[in-house]
Amino acid sequence: MTYKSRSLVLLVALLVLSATGRAASYKYIRIGEKKDAQTTPSFGIAMMGGGSDLDAAFRWLCDKANGGDFLILRARGDDGYNSYVNGLCKANSVATLIIPNRKSAQKPAVADIIRHATVIFIAGGNQARYVNFWRGTPVQDAINANIAAGKPIGGTSAGLAVLGEFAYGSLGDKPKDNDLASTDVLPNPYFKRVTLVRDFLKIPQLENTITDSHFAKRDRMGRTLGFLARIIQDGWSKNPREVAIDEKSAVLVEADGKATVVGSGKGAYFLRPTQTPDICKENMPLTFRNISVYEAPAGARFDLTSWAGAGGISYTLSVVNGVVRSTQPENAVY
Repeated sequence: MTYKSRSLVLLVALLVLSATGRAASYKYIRIGEKKDAQTTPSFGIAMMGGGSDLDAAFRWLCDKANGGDFLILRARGDDGYNSYVNGLCKANSVATLIIPNRKSAQKPAVADIIRHATVIFIAGGNQARYVNFWRGTPVQDAINANIAAGKPIGGTSAGLAVLGEFAYGSLGDKPKDNDLASTDVLPNPYFKRVTLVRDFLKIPQLENTITDSHFAKRDRMGRTLGFLARIIQDGWSKNPREVAIDEKSAVLVEADGKATVVGSGKGAYFLRPTQTPDICKENMPLTFRNISVYEAPAGARFDLTSWAGAGGISYTLSVVNGVVRSTQPENAVY
């Protein structure tokens, strides 16, 4: 190609970029069979706490797909999951769909790709992008249609954060911002970065529930108690629940709500308030008593329907004037 030709190609590319408002389009990268499989999946939810990916959790999710088509969703990044999942699964295909903005999320082809997938896995990143880019678009509708059809779903880190009916949206956060910490929330549960959202995904077993990741590793117990208090105080629910999962841990939920904890991390924490907050106001330390906790290490089981577990320990937490107290302080993760 001559210098003149290269210059012309570059000029055309710049004009196209300008005409599209500098908005990158979606990317779809697929390996395996080009034609979608005709198979019957089994419903399940693979909730992963972030950090190192767990082979066991992905294999479980693949088994639910029954040899179908595995689709990774993300708003940024690349197709690095494709080869990893393909090495673990007996799948018809493994693909990554990157949906980087609302314009891409409005495209019929994007929703069509999602609807033809057998299993959906939402990668990590920043959940604000999922909420800002996908909520109220055909992407949200297509994911929820798959769930309603009984197709399995999973997510890690930010992908886990958006699985519950309630979610910390991380709205307004910038990549360089510090992670929202318990020390931000406990003195002021209405701190400006406590941006909660609801009704993004509709997973029956996670109704009335908020999900969180990197839990013990990033000392998130205090902030999650603030989230639960806000959900009650703001009138979203009188009795919300929480599934909080540590790094290198996962909770694998069957269609009947029965779950198993796997991984090498500190496991999962299942929280449920028993009363309304005493004090949950702007610029005032939180006071919120008698939150029941079930701490479940690897190998433990938990039933999301009856909200009871086996193989773990139960205790109670309270927040008094912004300070978390436990009936079993040796097990505290705050």
